[in-house]
Amino acid sequence: MEIWVIQDGEKRGPMPDYEVRRRIASGEFDAKTPAWHGGMDGWKTLGEMSIFEREFQLPFNGIGEPPQEEIDEDIEVPRPPPLPQKPAFIRRFWARWFDLYAYAGLWWLALWAVGQDIGATLMNPWIILGQYIPWFVIETLLIHRFGTTPGKWLLGLRVTNDDGSPLSLADATRRSSRVLFIGIGMGWGLVAIICQLLAFFTTRKFGRPIWDQAGGHRVSTAPLHPIAVSVFAVLLFVSLQLQMIVVSPYVMESATKTFPALKEQLEKNPPWHLPKRH
Repeated sequence: MEIWVIQDGEKRGPMPDYEVRRRIASGEFDAKTPAWHGGMDGWKTLGEMSIFEREFQLPFNGIGEPPQEEIDEDIEVPRPPPLPQKPAFIRRFWARWFDLYAYAGLWWLALWAVGQDIGATLMNPWIILGQYIPWFVIETLLIHRFGTTPGKWLLGLRVTNDDGSPLSLADATRRSSRVLFIGIGMGWGLVAIICQLLAFFTTRKFGRPIWDQAGGHRVSTAPLHPIAVSVFAVLLFVSLQLQMIVVSPYVMESATKTFPALKEQLEKNPPWHLPKRH
């Protein structure tokens, strides 16, 4: 049986199982060494693989060498799955919310530009509930076609299947739907925070969030580029400002009705914003 292992962060192999046993006995590999062989769904540790169970139960006596088996070079050896990757919590979090904030900033600006009553829109729960649905339709198409989104692209992230192949349109749709409902809770305040916390803990447990675990997807990372990070920061700031400029006057108006003292303070130091459209 041909075995692949991960040693010092590098994938090594294939090597016959007797060679792995010899290295276990010599102390080069231990029970926590990640390994894989054909037929397995993913990487496991040597201690979790039944074929090496005996090696971790019996002490090595140092006597004898395993027989040297001939390997037929014409037999195609199955390739191991990709190396387990770190979840990249910070990159994925900011890439996700960059996309959402950028979309929301343009969405609110477009509503203002066409003369939509922003105050009435803010008070309509159905519009607020569904405001991110168009973005996830766009995300589905981007993930299917390019494997990335603006935020992911700037932070060096790419979504693929476990075997490295691109997501089909159906797979990308299911993934985006899961993110919308169980990843950000439709973007509803406290619900979104709870969903993000759940995603964090499930990612720590499984190595990836629920939507990638269920779909068999992975997010690969590339080295960060300083220029891309700078562009990311600038565009994120602009996106947040767009939302504040359009929405804040109506939020402040509602707040001053509830808190008269706040109205006096704002009249002394009025915030800059776009003029209201009626």
